[in-house]
Amino acid sequence: MLILFVGDVIARGGRKALFSALGEFNEQYDIDLLVVNAENAAGGFGVTRSVADEFFDNGADVLTTGNHVWDKREALDLILDEPRLLRPHNYPPGTPGSGWFVATARNGERVGVLNTMGRVFMHPDLDCPFRCTDEVLDARPSDVAVVLVDFHAEASSEKVAMGWYLDGRVSAVLGTHTHVPTADERVLPRGTAFISDVGMTGCYNSIIGMKTEDSLGRFVSKLPRRLEPAAGPCTVCAVLVDVDEQTGRARGIRRIRHGEPLDAGTVD
Repeated sequence: MLILFVGDVIARGGRKALFSALGEFNEQYDIDLLVVNAENAAGGFGVTRSVADEFFDNGADVLTTGNHVWDKREALDLILDEPRLLRPHNYPPGTPGSGWFVATARNGERVGVLNTMGRVFMHPDLDCPFRCTDEVLDARPSDVAVVLVDFHAEASSEKVAMGWYLDGRVSAVLGTHTHVPTADERVLPRGTAFISDVGMTGCYNSIIGMKTEDSLGRFVSKLPRRLEPAAGPCTVCAVLVDVDEQTGRARGIRRIRHGEPLDAGTVD
């Protein structure tokens, strides 16, 4: 089976770029499950009911998030009504919503999707994501062989550690949060697909999706400044994971960059 995972979608521009590309993706790859990280999809920060509905109406099966999950206040109620919208599962007990959902793919297979958040350089500092993942896997239904993990974390070392920790126990560990796609996609020895960061779906002529002048002002002046999503051509960054649905092991992982607006130039 083929699972398409889309990295952090930034604001309206990122959403439009993704939706316009999905027809081509489905035709080219015959996708069985679509998972999207939507934590920056509403104006660059958070997710709203209308934005979540827009994703689902365009074919998304599960939405993951991260540290911006509560940036829109309505998410506290929305996540109680919509089990397909996940928040990091290692939030303390009693937090609204869940970070675990079992979806039914288009080929009829049940797929577990787990959303957790790292602790290194991250705020808030949540419970241990390693122990949290162990608890979920110990309790997962016996008929769920395929499990995809969105590990939302800052430090590449922590993401790589999670990949090795779960190798052979889940189908894929896919890093999000830094908005910069990495080139280390691979299948680990025991059958877990891994990438440190899928990258963002948004405008790359920016500073990780925000207007350059706003972000530069923060870095140079050290004064607070409101950040706004950058306008311009957007790139869809995603990975396509090929999984054996019987064993849950990955057969391959492919990095996708669609609609790339940047000119890399020519190297002689």
